[in-house]
Amino acid sequence: MSQTTFSATKEQAQAGRSWYVVDAAGKPLGRLASEIARVLRGKHKPTFTPHQDTGDFVIVVNADKIRLTGNKLDQKHYYSHSGIPGGFSAESYRHLLARKPAFPIEKAVKGMLPKNVLGREMLTKLKVYATPDHPHAAQKPQPLKVSL
Repeated sequence: MSQTTFSATKEQAQAGRSWYVVDAAGKPLGRLASEIARVLRGKHKPTFTPHQDTGDFVIVVNADKIRLTGNKLDQKHYYSHSGIPGGFSAESYRHLLARKPAFPIEKAVKGMLPKNVLGREMLTKLKVYATPDHPHAAQKPQPLKVSL
């Protein structure tokens, strides 16, 4: 009697997709991002297959009310470079949250996904909104239980 390992096909992976909604108000950024990345990858399902996108859609609301512990609001910076000499810029997360409230969550989740085509495909299933309103009510999203 031999047992074979289950490996989901692309059709099986896309068939059972669910929609989840997460309220980010008052939740720590890193812990919330790791839970979101787990659902986007599909690791919460028994049909998880590492080389297939078996994950679900995640809607994050109240992204502007995310919590960074300690002094990270002022000490943590987002760095970018335009490519020209002298084009380096650093912006604290306090200013970044005021300017683009969805960006810190997207960046944190992106860092926790695979660094390949599959990871970029998984990131398209993440929808982040600064307010409690979102346009995905027709998909009937279920609340995601995040244990922090």
